[in-house]
Amino acid sequence: MAEYRVTVSTGEAIGAGTWNRIAVSIVGTRGETPPLPLDHFGKEFSKGAVEDFQVESPQDVGQVLLLQLHKDALLPRAVGPLARDAWFCNWIQLTPPRGAPLRFPCYQWMEGPSRLALREGTAKVSWGDDHSLLQQQRKEELQAKQDSYSWKTYRPGWPHCLNEKTVRDLDLNIKYSIAKNANFYLKAGSGFTEMIFKGLLDRKGLWKSLDEMKRMFNFRKTPASEYVYEHWEEDTFFASQFLNGLNPVLIRRCHSLPENFPVTNDMVAPVLGPGTSLQAELARGSLFLVDHGILSGVSTNVINGKPQFSAAPMTLLYQRPGGGPLLPLAIQLSQTPGPSSPIFLPSDNKWDWLLAKTWVRNAEFSVNEALTHLLEAHLLPEVFTMATLRQLPQCHPLFKLLIPHTRYTLHINTLGRELLIAPGQVVERSTGIGIEGFSDLIQRRMETLSYTSLCLPADIRARGVEGIPGYYYRDDGLQVWGAMESFVSEIISIYYPSDASVRDDSELQAWVWEIFSEGFLGRESSGVPSSLDTRKSLVQYVTMVIFNCSAKHYAISAGQFDSCVWMPNLPPTMQLPPPTSKGQTEPEGFIAALPPVNATCDIVFTLWLLSQEPGDRRPLGTYPDEHFTEEAPRRSIAAFQSRLAQISKDIRKRNMELALPYTYLDPPLIENSVSI
Repeated sequence: MAEYRVTVSTGEAIGAGTWNRIAVSIVGTRGETPPLPLDHFGKEFSKGAVEDFQVESPQDVGQVLLLQLHKDALLPRAVGPLARDAWFCNWIQLTPPRGAPLRFPCYQWMEGPSRLALREGTAKVSWGDDHSLLQQQRKEELQAKQDSYSWKTYRPGWPHCLNEKTVRDLDLNIKYSIAKNANFYLKAGSGFTEMIFKGLLDRKGLWKSLDEMKRMFNFRKTPASEYVYEHWEEDTFFASQFLNGLNPVLIRRCHSLPENFPVTNDMVAPVLGPGTSLQAELARGSLFLVDHGILSGVSTNVINGKPQFSAAPMTLLYQRPGGGPLLPLAIQLSQTPGPSSPIFLPSDNKWDWLLAKTWVRNAEFSVNEALTHLLEAHLLPEVFTMATLRQLPQCHPLFKLLIPHTRYTLHINTLGRELLIAPGQVVERSTGIGIEGFSDLIQRRMETLSYTSLCLPADIRARGVEGIPGYYYRDDGLQVWGAMESFVSEIISIYYPSDASVRDDSELQAWVWEIFSEGFLGRESSGVPSSLDTRKSLVQYVTMVIFNCSAKHYAISAGQFDSCVWMPNLPPTMQLPPPTSKGQTEPEGFIAALPPVNATCDIVFTLWLLSQEPGDRRPLGTYPDEHFTEEAPRRSIAAFQSRLAQISKDIRKRNMELALPYTYLDPPLIENSVSI
């Protein structure tokens, strides 16, 4: 007989406890015990409980390899809720008759009668297991995950996604917690009720005036949205949004003008001033281009029975010597120059120029929501999540490193396919390009999407924007990327002693290949790796995954409501075609081009709902689920958290000097994962 002490930690989430019967089997090098009941007098496994049990094994199983968890209904023939009665197990600690305690991380829901094999917490790469039972357990775990989480094609040309139709179909391990789900729908209900009460969601006509829009502006306004309202017409604020607004990833240095953007020196001389010229500034590198050409010819929508319109503008910007504010020089609203596509200038009629800038802001809405946000900050993180679940067992160090950055991603993306991009939902109801336009854009972007654009330092260099002042997305993003890269490098160095150890990890290589084939559709021209050969390339790749699943998503989603609640700053659609001549725009025509009341309010409400986490947060670098049990990775986690705290301190100090603080990459505000 061998006596073991078993300590069990139950989670603290609502519903984490169970009335079901729990037992453990101890699997060792000399055999396996029968299921050993974990039973006290009275109730066990209550929410938040940590409980000790003494169990006796009829045999000495030798060195412990695995724990098998057994969960069965309290009553043998129970059905319904009594049979399902889910349980969330944090961890189990096993103290053998001789030797140190062994910690078995779990951090999973078990629903209904079920069995679950747990590994001792020491992380192991695929070549690190030398016992056949451990090797077999890895294979069985991955096969079960691959059976549970399968791929599907949602739309041709899109990254593949989880093969589930609704959030009701998801298992508990990828669903919102009860608390988060309740907060989400309570928030949605309060906002929707307010909109209905104001009578805005049913109004299909035009806004009567900009003054009337203030009624909408009073909907949950923020300090940032008030700044937008006060400054939206100003050229300097218009230009600054390319640096620090919700889509700060398009601006690039311009050393030569595109042939289809025939700006002349005379056009821009009033802004450039004396003593210089267009060619001189191009040569100096002080001009920048934002090109929305991907919108050219995109499908457009019908809202309230009226056809909507889209433009594919090009915007030329100027950075004065000495670090003054970025300024717009010229805007062309199509990719085809000519008499019917004039180049608009700051010296034009006030309403002509304002309308041209508003068309650019509408293009920003379409590109951000379809590409920067939906594609790059939701669909790709879903691919990273799926591959992590399907190709990396829980004992793998990369699983332990990455799993916090996948939390709730499959839930929010499945919900998005139900409530945002499905027929009859928000994108179809209230955006200018609709579902077909979104799909067009994603298919086009997938043809040109590059690995460089997903790696922030490389992207900044590729766009030539290393030196432009006041670019806080770049400054803060590079700080956060650097902290992540240092953290990832430390973790990789613990578990991969050489480049050969990277090449020889079959599970790692399967993970990278699945991301390449299912997410990037096997397109080699993307530059996305299909395999990894060195520790350096692995560090960059894992840093890219974590950054895009956390900081990048927050940076381009948290400001959606701030930017859009004053709708003229970010119109989701335009109801009149782009102007084909100058001198025709009046205030009434400007209002007539803007979205109708119901579409405005539909989008404002949706982006308000999606701009903040509905509770149950895990800020960047917060890892309450202790998947790593060794001291070395735990020290690396602590160092990462310390560096993030210093970055936050520096950001907040700088922001005290800014009229509009840039908060979208402040680490305590960033969520660990894409979860809203």
